[in-house]
Amino acid sequence: MAFKIMSLSDAAAARINEIIEDSDKPVIGLRVGIKNAGCAGVGYTMDYVAEPVKGDDHITDKGVNVWIDPKATMYLLGTVMDFESAKLGSSFTFKNPNQTGECGCGESVQLKAADLKAIAEARASA
Repeated sequence: MAFKIMSLSDAAAARINEIIEDSDKPVIGLRVGIKNAGCAGVGYTMDYVAEPVKGDDHITDKGVNVWIDPKATMYLLGTVMDFESAKLGSSFTFKNPNQTGECGCGESVQLKAADLKAIAEARASA
């Protein structure tokens, strides 16, 4: 079984498919990355993909194509992307095992690179 860099919840996959279907332009998937942002350090980025960026990592989960900026790969290993709805709004969220902190307003997070040795050991024992 191949290891996925990240995965999608059913809700995230459904919402991404809705966005793709409602797009005015041809969209084949989503690109996820990170950027310097906020008081905690980094924020997640998401963009439509009309054409894959050469060198991006690629996963397909629940029928959705997701490309991952290679600069973000080590920080996203094991992440589950979700879509949550509440009374006052809805948004994509990231359940990231590499997160070490976050700011109080929820705009940014602190991330560390994934521990590849621990991941390999966990996969070997599974």
